[in-house]
Amino acid sequence: MRTTPRKANSGIALIIVMIVIVVLGILAGGFAYTMKVETTLARHASFSSDLDWSGRAGVEVAKWILATSTTGPNSQFDSLKQKWAGGPGETNDALAEIDLKNYPLLAPDNSIMGTMSIEIKDMDRKFNINRVAADDAILNQAMTIIGIDAAQASSIRSSIQSWCDPRGRSTMGGATSDYYEGLPIPYYAKQGPIDDLTELMLVKDVTPAMYWGSGGGGMPAVMNRPNPARKSMFDEPTYAVGMVDLFTPISSKLVNINTASATVLQVFPFIDEHWAQAIISGPGGRAGPDSSDGTADDMPFRSVAELQRVGLPAEVVQQMTPYCTVRSLCFEVHLNIDMRGTRREYVAYLRRNGPKDIQTLNLHWK
Repeated sequence: MRTTPRKANSGIALIIVMIVIVVLGILAGGFAYTMKVETTLARHASFSSDLDWSGRAGVEVAKWILATSTTGPNSQFDSLKQKWAGGPGETNDALAEIDLKNYPLLAPDNSIMGTMSIEIKDMDRKFNINRVAADDAILNQAMTIIGIDAAQASSIRSSIQSWCDPRGRSTMGGATSDYYEGLPIPYYAKQGPIDDLTELMLVKDVTPAMYWGSGGGGMPAVMNRPNPARKSMFDEPTYAVGMVDLFTPISSKLVNINTASATVLQVFPFIDEHWAQAIISGPGGRAGPDSSDGTADDMPFRSVAELQRVGLPAEVVQQMTPYCTVRSLCFEVHLNIDMRGTRREYVAYLRRNGPKDIQTLNLHWK
């Protein structure tokens, strides 16, 4: 007797085979991805030591660049025209041939094993927060430029002053350590100089938007998330700039008028937008005839007294003199290293103590 196989059974077998193939494919894909990740991590680990030494070497290159910029006819000032700042430098400058964007990293056999970009910014382009913490006029003007309400600005100014006071004394309306210790997540007030500018976000009433500015150009993504426990970000005013654009905890405590932005210049209570733009791009301004900073025709100020060439009254220049300089002593260096596809960014803080004495204050990588 002849029997015919049921078609249903053959169909089920085909489905089982297809499921098995799909599962095996997924497992194979997952294994291949895991191996790729492991291979990448192994490659990065093998380059870790080379990257660290390249980062240290990059710091030494930055030191050499800063030391070399203190020699020559234009060594009496620092400006955005100079090579360390990314400008063209002078034609006969010893640094003229240095490529800060693609500085080659050489192996022992002199082959190129990677490149490094070097970005140097002076810290003296901003106000030192530890110097102006007790200066009501400067702090008030800074709060106005940021866009903080006058009533709230008074409380924040007093809280900053209390935060930095070694004795923890309270100024009128300022929060003391008792306030911070009573928070749901308590902490102590600093009662000392600010070492990292992000400490300002620990001060009473200072929000991330005030610190970074509403644009949040440098704000970490985690800080940009709305917190349901607080009011909506849409209820907070728009801040044109942030505290990070105006202040720094590391500098010579004087503002370099050759590198400061127009916004920073307006923190001086007697400098409005008109005068700030005149200093930078007006007739006789530091940017030169093309009104653009960091170009060959720049005309940096060689002394604070030269501010009078843009029309500033002598009495205003005299008021600015205790706060201003034409030299920069502290620098922030960013080193972006690409070594055969492995990338790492190093950040160093340097201080120029003399023509041949460049001190490393800190070095870390991101």
